[in-house]
Amino acid sequence: MILDGVNDALGETMTLPIAELARLITRKRAGLGIRSAAAQADVSAATLSRVENGHLPDLATFAKICRWLNVDPAQFLGLEKAQADEPSNRAVVHFRKKPTVLPETATSLGALILAAQRARRARSDLAGGS
Repeated sequence: MILDGVNDALGETMTLPIAELARLITRKRAGLGIRSAAAQADVSAATLSRVENGHLPDLATFAKICRWLNVDPAQFLGLEKAQADEPSNRAVVHFRKKPTVLPETATSLGALILAAQRARRARSDLAGGS
C-alpha cells in the first residue's frame, strides 16, 4: 500500500513518500544481498524486499529500517523538525496491513483521527486562552 498525496478531512494533503524510503534502501544495499542487508536492519529478507518494492512497513519495521538507514523518520511522515522535537499529546495512527482494510478506508480513518486531534488541540487552546 502506498500513500502519497492523500487529502485529509480538511483538504490538507498528507504524504508518506514511501518511494523515497525504497530508493534509500536500494542505495544502501547496493552490492549487498537482500539477506545481508535485512540482517543488518534487523528485519526479515522478505520484509525488506517488500518495503524496497514500495510496500508500507508496519511501525516497528519502519523504525528499524530508519535506524539502519540512519535517517530521521520525520522526513517520511511530513513532519517539520520543530514538530518532531516538540513534546505534545499527539494522536498516533498505525494500521496493520490487512487485506480486509481497503486503502480508502485506512485513509479516511486516518483523516478522521487527525481532524479529531486538531479539534482537541483547538478546544484546549480556547480553554487555556479564556
